[in-house]
Amino acid sequence: MTSESQNQLKQAEKADVVKYFNGTGFERWNRIYSNSDDVNKVQRNIRIGHQKTVDDVLLWIKESGRVSEMSFCDAGCGVGSLSLPLASLGAASVAASDISQAMVEETRRRAELAGLDLDRMTFNTSDLESLRGSFHTVVCLDVFIHYQQKAAEEMVEHLCSLSREKLIVSFAPYTPFLALLKTIGQFFPGPSKTTRAYILRESGIVDAAKRKGFNVFRRKLNQAPFYFSQLIEFRKN
Repeated sequence: MTSESQNQLKQAEKADVVKYFNGTGFERWNRIYSNSDDVNKVQRNIRIGHQKTVDDVLLWIKESGRVSEMSFCDAGCGVGSLSLPLASLGAASVAASDISQAMVEETRRRAELAGLDLDRMTFNTSDLESLRGSFHTVVCLDVFIHYQQKAAEEMVEHLCSLSREKLIVSFAPYTPFLALLKTIGQFFPGPSKTTRAYILRESGIVDAAKRKGFNVFRRKLNQAPFYFSQLIEFRKN
C-alpha cells in the first residue's frame, strides 16, 4: 500500500470514528460509562474493565502526593471517566479533549452536575494529532484501539512531546489469543459497531516512548470478559 493510500485509509477511518461517536456510538458508550442498568452482559463487563483501568490510573497519580500541583491532559476523554475524578482530586488543571463533540459536551455537563471547578478545566473537541500544549501528565486510555500499529506509535511520540514528566496509556495488547478472537469476530463485539478495533504490540509502543526519552515505570494488564487493556506509565528520563 502506498503512503497516499495509507493516508486515505487513515482519514476514512477517522471520519468513521467521528461519525460513530457523535451518533449511535455516543448513545451506547454514554450508557456504558454511567450507572444505567440498560446495558447487556458484554457492555457491563466492558464497563467493569474500563473502570479498573481508570481506578489504577487514579491510584498511581494519588501515590505521588502532589496532585494539586499537576496539570493533566486527558486525551480522548470520552464522557469524563478520568477527567472528572482528576478535577475532584484538586488537580491544578485538567484539559479534557475528544474527537467527538458529543463526548466533550457530555463531559462538561457531568462536570457541571458534579459541581466541579470549571475554571480549572478546559473542554476541547480535537483528534490526538491536533493536541497542543505542555502538561505535567498526559493520559490516553483505551483510544489506541482506533489506531493501527504505526499510527499508534506516532501518537505515543506526539503525546510524549506534550508531557513534561509522565505519559500514561492503555491499549488492547497483541497476543495470539486476542488475534484469533479478532479474526473470528469475537473481539469487542456489539451490534451496529462501525469502527475498526486494533490490537497493538507492546514492544512498538515502548520503543516509541523511548525515542522521546520516556521509559516504562510500571505496567498492569486489566482483563474482564470482552475487555483487555495493557496499562503503562512512562516517565521522562
